[in-house]
Amino acid sequence: MTSSPKPNSFAARDSQYHLHGYTNAVKNEKDGGFVVVRGDGPFVYDENDKEYLDGLSGLWCAALGFGKEQRIIDAAVRQMENLPYYHTFTQKAPAVTVELAEKLVALASQAAPMSKAYFCNSGSEANDTAIKMIWYLNNALGRPQKKKLIARVKGYHGVTVGSGSLTGLPLVHKDFDLPIANILHTDCPHYYRFGKPGESEEDFATRMAESLEALIQREGPDTIAAMFAEPVMGAGGVLTPPRTYWEKIQKVLKKHDILLVADEVICGFMRTGNQWGSQTYGMKPDIMTMAKQLSAAQMPIAAVLISQRVYEGLRDNSGKHGSFAHGITYSGHPIAAAVALETQKIYEERKILDHVRAIAPVFLEELRSFADHPLVGEVRGIGLIGALELIKDKKTREGFDPSLSVGPNLIRIAHDHGVILRPVADSICFCPPLICTEGQIREMFKRFRKALAETQEWLKSQAVAA
Repeated sequence: MTSSPKPNSFAARDSQYHLHGYTNAVKNEKDGGFVVVRGDGPFVYDENDKEYLDGLSGLWCAALGFGKEQRIIDAAVRQMENLPYYHTFTQKAPAVTVELAEKLVALASQAAPMSKAYFCNSGSEANDTAIKMIWYLNNALGRPQKKKLIARVKGYHGVTVGSGSLTGLPLVHKDFDLPIANILHTDCPHYYRFGKPGESEEDFATRMAESLEALIQREGPDTIAAMFAEPVMGAGGVLTPPRTYWEKIQKVLKKHDILLVADEVICGFMRTGNQWGSQTYGMKPDIMTMAKQLSAAQMPIAAVLISQRVYEGLRDNSGKHGSFAHGITYSGHPIAAAVALETQKIYEERKILDHVRAIAPVFLEELRSFADHPLVGEVRGIGLIGALELIKDKKTREGFDPSLSVGPNLIRIAHDHGVILRPVADSICFCPPLICTEGQIREMFKRFRKALAETQEWLKSQAVAA
């Protein structure tokens, strides 16, 4: 984050040897990276021992923060001592992986009945796997034409070839030759941005469902296999659905026998104030994908949970071919599974869900305290996830010229004030670790408030804002 990293510092070495994801490589080569050397609770520290409160839980994932969790360390060490690796091919599995599968199927029942868990290493892999499962299933059911997949503009489902195609953000597609064939995108259900004058949230939701129906009719209902959707659209800017949206969308899907895949990668494991985002919004998915808070990000692990109907189709087709010929070397890796299983035990024993429900009103109160700020248009959030959308004009909802990079500049200033957040264009996203105290939540917003005031002064100097 500095303009001239010290020679041989981690920042300088980073710029010399490391290619980052989601990074301007030209800028990183010039400035060097921000290198973290240790953590403590929701705080991380750079190589100069400066403290930062990470208000995005790393990448929406560090539910237990960044400090030492001895129980998780011990669980990983025990597993390494007992069985450091085994695979899940050809009817084989580590015992701990079986335990985790059983645990997740039980947890999923709070949202919708699931039958089996398949493990992989990231949310992108989970959604890619779900794509293959859906295509395999429809071939098994004698519906080879029913292959098209619907996602949403501004939705995020990963960056692999399949999941990146589902993602509805242009930057993920540019010069990667994405999206691939058979991927469709329906409207983004952001009421503040796309609602019409005088249109209620409920009417907007009806229009979104009608638009989905029209897309299905244009393509042919017998060609549409599934819809992928996040309960809350995280990387699209923390977009919460309008009232009645999921009720109406699911009626359309059910009418045409289109599977619903709930992408719980960000929302799962209590982020929205329930075990699953699907619970929060009344979604009844056929498939659930999850990662991130599954292990509190302390080991890479992800899962795809499938309903009995989906499982039976995969099972019968694997019998026909002799194998369900999809698999990853590290699927259900025993160390990752042990860490995830211990994480789930910690969540339960420390009553993290109760804590989230107790602290969420503080988080949302602080978030909403910015509603009258002249630079803030919409405030949106639920549980411990939210966003503030920056605008030039509150009345007209006119945004800032993208060339000003108002959101990224605010994030840079906030970083200098010791709080790490994420901009999605000019939406500022908040997703603090689930273990944050009331004092830490208020401290996060205190630091952000200073950065917002400084940004306002910068804009005045540019004669952009009053």
